[in-house]
Amino acid sequence: MKKLWDISPPVSPASALFPGDRAYSQEWTATLGPGCPVNLSAVTLSPHVGAHADAPLHYGAGAATIGEVDLVAYLGPCRVIHAIDCGPLVRIEHLQHAIADLPTRVLVRTCHTAPVAWSPEFSAFAPETITWLAGLGVRLVGIDSQSVDPADSKTLPSHKQLLKLDVRVLENLVLDDVPAGDYELIALPLKWILADASPVRAVLREL
Repeated sequence: MKKLWDISPPVSPASALFPGDRAYSQEWTATLGPGCPVNLSAVTLSPHVGAHADAPLHYGAGAATIGEVDLVAYLGPCRVIHAIDCGPLVRIEHLQHAIADLPTRVLVRTCHTAPVAWSPEFSAFAPETITWLAGLGVRLVGIDSQSVDPADSKTLPSHKQLLKLDVRVLENLVLDDVPAGDYELIALPLKWILADASPVRAVLREL
């Protein structure tokens, strides 16, 4: 069996939330007992809780929902690049050491330990880095922080570059134990045909 790395954080009512997101909550609508053969629950949450894939609709009016995007970007060869302690923005110079024979999916590790509580102090992508990666043929980027744009950004320039260049994105990954290098990424979003994002169970498999 090829080794797997689970790069998804646990999702629960205690999960870190971007301000304004709705926390995970769950209620039991049926429980095992006389006359009931199953446990059954109902779940409410923002689709941006935990590891997730943003849809173009999240940052583009009238753009594709997550259920409408092609799945190809979320499955296949991937490179994990370490840019630990790079500061507030992942810049081109933080990634240049690892671009030889670059696959079309790139995940960037920016911190020693993925956050378990909300903090605005995280690393995001500089928009020119998104443009540069797309120019190298990258079709999906991922990061181990809450957003590809800084927490206080009102213009979301990196998200806008993703939209302009038709690049997919994964956020809130956990890359703590993943060595830099190449893997197979498996991170399929749900077919939520009206949604602006979807949770993913993101994993890496050794090649």
